[in-house]
Amino acid sequence: MPPEPFVRRVLGDRPFAEIGEPALALVHESSRLVAVGGDVGSVQWRGGAIATSRWTGHRIGIYERDGLRCRHLTRSRYPVRSLAFHPVLPLLAAGTGRYDGGFLFEGELLLIDTATGAVVSALSDAREVLGVEWLGATALRLVLAPTDDWDNRLAHRQGHVTVVDRPDWSAVGKGAIGSDELAAPAEPAARTDRGGEARALLTELAAAAGRTWSVRRRVWAVEALEDGRALAALDGVRAESWLPSGERQWAVEDEVGGRQLLPAPDGTSLWTNAERGHLRAGRGEHPSPESARIARIALETGRVLETVVPDAPAVLLAGGSRTVLRILDGPRKPPARLVLLDRTGPVDGPEAGGFDVFNHPFPVRRASAAYALVGTDPGEPHRDKWVMAVSADGTPRRLFPHSWEPQEHHFGGPAAEIGPSLVYAGEVHDGQGIRPGGAYVVRRSLDGDVRWQYRTDHPATALDTDGETVYVAYNSGALVALDAEDGSVRWHRALEVGGAPTVALSLVLAPQGHLLVGTVDGRVLECEASPAGRRDPA
Repeated sequence: MPPEPFVRRVLGDRPFAEIGEPALALVHESSRLVAVGGDVGSVQWRGGAIATSRWTGHRIGIYERDGLRCRHLTRSRYPVRSLAFHPVLPLLAAGTGRYDGGFLFEGELLLIDTATGAVVSALSDAREVLGVEWLGATALRLVLAPTDDWDNRLAHRQGHVTVVDRPDWSAVGKGAIGSDELAAPAEPAARTDRGGEARALLTELAAAAGRTWSVRRRVWAVEALEDGRALAALDGVRAESWLPSGERQWAVEDEVGGRQLLPAPDGTSLWTNAERGHLRAGRGEHPSPESARIARIALETGRVLETVVPDAPAVLLAGGSRTVLRILDGPRKPPARLVLLDRTGPVDGPEAGGFDVFNHPFPVRRASAAYALVGTDPGEPHRDKWVMAVSADGTPRRLFPHSWEPQEHHFGGPAAEIGPSLVYAGEVHDGQGIRPGGAYVVRRSLDGDVRWQYRTDHPATALDTDGETVYVAYNSGALVALDAEDGSVRWHRALEVGGAPTVALSLVLAPQGHLLVGTVDGRVLECEASPAGRRDPA
């Protein structure tokens, strides 16, 4: 018998899932291919930026019109501005770019082989490519944004139009088009939003295939129940429940969407956290329950049972028999305090100091107590961070410094408790971004002793364990299983759905023994936790 597939089931699947929010789409009639440029989004929210290094959410998908299968998926450093199929060759030209917010317009001309998926960045210098158009088999017309707006107030409404000629575009190599070929006078150039057209086209193509298209992005949190149900929080949905049959049982929609899920101690409900801006009530006014960020939802029906409206955004901390809130920001003079939620309502807990979105995220699965990262200096809480545990009665206890290397600045990341120890992921920050080997998973006893560490080049998005194996998802699209005893690699694989790569943003080990994975493109995957015959090196 063939081995069981790693991804056993996909919940929330739909056509063109891989590209997220579409920016533009194009059909090539002769090849029966569809090209779509889109964005699955950032992996940062107000309560955490644990995997932003080396991340881009911009995507270019090449789909087969018959069946809508994703043939190739390309990550782009920049937003996709224009697409054009070559009239003869199996080649797609993609113009990408953006304004950097300072004074530069940066981007690339990508040449994508539609047969193999190979990608070439053809410009020698970074330039935003606003438009691409094939004038024939050898001539490519480009519209380029100005290099900068340093002395040009019209730069955001101008472009440089040029034609580049090559006898064989399939032979063009990396950086082969020099800046001298792109020189042209500036002229008016419109920046057209084609997202609406792309949405209409994808809807039409899906309907022609007897399917339905809609945007789903970023499954920020997943939970698995004993009865086999899967729970998820994602963009536009505070929480949703999927039955073991694969049918969606209920969903609580939300304008922005859920960012955290936390089973309540009563076993019949679930705490949810939806992202919001500052909810500043006017004089004599109070934020409405409908706008609350924190809500408890009944697991059977999805009905909202109660809401909590903190004075400022907060994150949920798992903590044994209590649910704890950590305030993120807002007007306050004294150090911020944790908020303990119980049957009588919110109660002030111990001081936790300031929260920094890069330094202090520390979501701990299977926690017997609430854990948080806290700084020792109220003026600079991101420095000299310690791991703090909060007992059921609210008593805080500092356990050990977060960084076991005094000369390294470690950002916080996902974690899990294993007996009298914590295993957690993060990255080393040195002002230049993450360096090779700068991301880690470490297991430490509660007195701070390092039992093992595992290093890699990309930061982790999620982590869970059964006490024997530590499962880690990375923003590169990799899933890695580490031996919980010594940190050795049990298996390593790239996450794919239908042959197309994707990235896990959330992960949990279900009671039934499989992995439940939430992806950046809005899908919930039921995956094998022990792929047969897999014990690959990292």
